[in-house]
Amino acid sequence: MQQRILGRTGRNVSVVGLGAWQLGADWGDVSADDALAVLATAVDAGVNFVDTADVYGDGRSETLIGTFLRERGPGHGITVATKMGRRVAQEPANYHMDNFRAWNDRSRANLGVDTLDLVQLHCPPTEVYSDEAVYDALDTLVQEKRIAAYGVSVETCEQALTAIARPNVASVQIIFNALRLKPLERVLPAAAAAGVGIIARVPLASGLLSGRYDEHTTFSADDHRNYNRHGEAFDVGETFSGVDFATGLAAVRRLAPAVPAGATMAQFALRWIIDQPGVSVVIPGARNPEQARANASAADLSALLPDQLRIVAEVYDDLIRPHIHHRW
Repeated sequence: MQQRILGRTGRNVSVVGLGAWQLGADWGDVSADDALAVLATAVDAGVNFVDTADVYGDGRSETLIGTFLRERGPGHGITVATKMGRRVAQEPANYHMDNFRAWNDRSRANLGVDTLDLVQLHCPPTEVYSDEAVYDALDTLVQEKRIAAYGVSVETCEQALTAIARPNVASVQIIFNALRLKPLERVLPAAAAAGVGIIARVPLASGLLSGRYDEHTTFSADDHRNYNRHGEAFDVGETFSGVDFATGLAAVRRLAPAVPAGATMAQFALRWIIDQPGVSVVIPGARNPEQARANASAADLSALLPDQLRIVAEVYDDLIRPHIHHRW
C-alpha cells in the first residue's frame, strides 16, 4: 500500500484509509463482530488510517476501534483520526476549551489512548473556522498532550480555505469524489502549497459510485440514504454528495466505459481520487470484510489515463455541475 505524509501531522498514512461512520450508526445495523472484522481486514490489506467521530453511534464507533487497537497490541502503527463538536447544539458559543477537554477526554477513554492522534472539528458553524480563541484552545490541547495534532472537517470549499490559512491546522477533511469536483479548483492547490493534508471523505457518494444501485434500490429506515435525502437530519451534501439520486445513477452509467478492465466502479472512483495532486488519504467506508478488501485494492490499480480523467470531467460538467457546484 502506497503511503503519503498526512500534512502537518508528519505521519505516513496509507493512500486508502477506512471511514468508520458506518461502524457506529446511520448506515443500517453493523454488528460488533462485523465491525471488528472490517477493521481487521482493512488493516491486514495495508490500511493504517482510520477515521471516526465521537458522535458516530454516540461513541460506539470509537469504542469498537479502541477494542480493535487493544487486540492488535502496542506498535500497531495505526493512526486514528476522530472528530468533535456535533454532540451539542451547533452554535459557535459551544466551541470552547471546557467542551473541547470534555469531548477529548471522552474520546481518549473510548479509544483507550492517552493522546489522540488527530482531532478534527466536525463541520462546525462557519464562524468557528475564523475564531482565534478556538485555535488557541486547540493549540493548548496539543501542549497538554491530549491531542497530537488537529484539523477540520468541512462542508464548503470556503471553510476549507479559511482553515488552510491557519498555521497549525494539520489536515482538512472534505467531500471529494468523481461527482464533487469543486475542491480541485482552489482547495487542493492551497492545501498542497501550505503543507496541509487532505482527507477525502464520501469518496463513493454514499455508495452511488459503487455502481451497485438502480432506480429500485431501497435503504433501511435507519440509513441516512433514506432519511436525509433532502437534508432533513444534517447537511444534504453528506448524502449522495448532495446529488439527486436519479441524476447520480445517470452519471454513474456514463462513467462505466472509463472503468479499467478487471476493476469495479468503486475501485475506479477511489483510484480517481488517489490520482489527484494534494490528496493524502481517501476514506471509504465498509460494512463487511469483502468491501474493505476491495476498497484497499484500489491502491493497486495503475494511475488512470487521460481519456479516463476526461470522461469524469465531461460527466461532471454535463450532469452534475449545474446542480451542485455553487452549493459547497
